[in-house]
Amino acid sequence: MQITREGDYGIRSVLYLARQPLKKVSFVNEISEEYKIPRSFLAKILQKLVKAKLIRSYRGVKGGFSLARPAKEISMLDVLEAIEGRLALNICVMERKKCNFSKQCSVHGVWMTAQSKVVDVLKKANFDDLAKQKS
Repeated sequence: MQITREGDYGIRSVLYLARQPLKKVSFVNEISEEYKIPRSFLAKILQKLVKAKLIRSYRGVKGGFSLARPAKEISMLDVLEAIEGRLALNICVMERKKCNFSKQCSVHGVWMTAQSKVVDVLKKANFDDLAKQKS
């Protein structure tokens, strides 16, 4: 499993907003310049985050973006799943029936344990804590 550039940029975008909790950010331009993300690519990422109700968009001249809920309530897992879909180390973790070896697999338990630990770490990493850390 490898997090895509889109997932990484999604995390960086939410972190940027978490570090500026008291203002709406004219986000596409600010983030695009800060992280050198093409604006059209960033716009697609932001749409996914809005759809997942992690960030809120405001239209108009004074429009922009802000977090949709407190940073402490948004985890890295939330953002990654909004961008990438459900995370899985192997197909059998998501749907055991899709694995040809599911009936006699001695590795399945390892995948399940590893999956559980990855998900747990990402769930515990919230954006309030991340925003307090130095860049």
